Amino acid sequence: MVYAADVSRTARFWERLGFARFYQFPAESDGEPGYVGLRRGRYELAVVASEWARDQYGLTPGDGPRFEMFVYTDDVDKLSAELRAEGVTVLRDPADMPWGERAAAVADPDGNPVTLANEPRA
Repeated sequence: MVYAADVSRTARFWERLGFARFYQFPAESDGEPGYVGLRRGRYELAVVASEWARDQYGLTPGDGPRFEMFVYTDDVDKLSAELRAEGVTVLRDPADMPWGERAAAVADPDGNPVTLANEPRA
């Protein structure tokens, strides 16, 4: 689960990275969601309003990064350039890593780092 200040905006960010929305509560016809379920292949990600942690557990999410995600993509250079053009903060430009992947890093709408990478070359 990803805590988000703006669930719709954060869900759209993850949709841009290839995740597909399969569930939303409340339903789209009932206004802004407090929860969005997303899938990419066999992986699932939930985006939930920041208030969830406070309401359910008495916890307040911090101001800094709360997680880092790692997402494989077909073309790191192209996707990072497109995201930059769309106003997404690029934390690290694409670079070849010593272990064989090409990787870049962007920030989600709440400032959490998301590494984008190509599969390692054989």
